[in-house]
Amino acid sequence: MTQKGGTTDGRASGAPVSIRFEDKETSIADIRWIDAPGIAVFWVLGVVVFLQFFTRYVLNDSLAWTEEAARYLLILVCFLGSISVVRRGTHIMLEFFIRMAPPALGKAMAVVAELITFGFFGALTWIGIELTQKTRQKMVTVPIPKAWIYMICVVALGLMTIYSAMWLWWKLRASPGEVIEQLDASPRTD
Repeated sequence: MTQKGGTTDGRASGAPVSIRFEDKETSIADIRWIDAPGIAVFWVLGVVVFLQFFTRYVLNDSLAWTEEAARYLLILVCFLGSISVVRRGTHIMLEFFIRMAPPALGKAMAVVAELITFGFFGALTWIGIELTQKTRQKMVTVPIPKAWIYMICVVALGLMTIYSAMWLWWKLRASPGEVIEQLDASPRTD
């Protein structure tokens, strides 16, 4: 592999690690401890959905709690999985204009986009804290307070805010070429 920007894995110097799916260069080494809750909830969701399917269509007597549990587990998978995506800097973004602009303007647009993302996650964290404090309901079929589910989402949003701040700091300090090069190191689906 050719060396770009001072590293052997095709990413800019100092940039967080990204996976290149189009080259089939995936590695389980990129999974960190912060990714474990999302992976665990994903597998629990799989078991609950299988149990729901099995009891409904094989036993013809479905368990009432599986539908509600699957709904909330899917919400948690979304929030906990988003932590991993923000950590890697691989959230979906419209990068066409950043790539077509001169490098200095591209860097400025990437910084503004990250600043908006940081503000969005920060605002949602604040609103989520207020919502959690006001929620007194429990789930319908399982005696678990909804505030617990909301609190997990708030913690996830807080971690996304922290990772977004780290990306913002990196983009502010990086050269325009490094910022554009980091876009090239991010996974693409085209």
